[in-house]
Amino acid sequence: MSVESMGLRESKKQETRQLISDHATRLFLEQGFEQTTIAEIATAARVAKKTVTNYFPRKEDLALDHHEQFTASLAAAVAGRAEGESPLAALRREFTAALDVRNPVAGFAGPDFARMIAESPTLTARLRDLHDQREEALTVALAEAAHLTEAAHLAEAAHLAEAAHLAEAADATETPSIAPRAAAALLGAAHRLLFRRIQELTLAGRSNDVIATTLAPEAAHVFDLLEGALGDFPTAAA
Repeated sequence: MSVESMGLRESKKQETRQLISDHATRLFLEQGFEQTTIAEIATAARVAKKTVTNYFPRKEDLALDHHEQFTASLAAAVAGRAEGESPLAALRREFTAALDVRNPVAGFAGPDFARMIAESPTLTARLRDLHDQREEALTVALAEAAHLTEAAHLAEAAHLAEAAHLAEAADATETPSIAPRAAAALLGAAHRLLFRRIQELTLAGRSNDVIATTLAPEAAHVFDLLEGALGDFPTAAA
């Protein structure tokens, strides 16, 4: 198969996936998530029921179709941070950017969508699960950040000290094994709170612009509270 053919095939798959997602979202908003069946979605999209489940193995993922981006978002911010930038600073910067563009992944999904989630026990449970997955991915990214920072510190110590002093350098820079999990738990909880806050204001009828204006100082306060505990959690090696 040629590269061009593979590209066309992938493009067709993406179009089909988007078509199914669009019809599913419309039906969920019109009828409610719990009341809508996979068969109805397949009929609306004019595809086989099996095609729907091939693209979306879980019904919940038809509604929360940004779930992969959502679960990877915090870890990606940490992994892609600038040299010398702490994970906390990177996450603060990314959240501020999400407010600026009213990013749906941060919670700006509109009142109808927010209401659909709030009224569905299945989607509410799935969203909790996605928050947990996002925290787990963040733990991995923070553990990697801690490991790289310690390696950089030890390398620097090797240039400055005799071999006998390396053990002391290791003791001084080694991060406790639970530290990435603890940091991820704090950061994950902060992002859950901010996500929930956006949903609350959305359901209260506030516009996205008003929500962003309200959240900016509130988010700054949340991140400021974390500064004392996580402000110096391993920065990228310069």
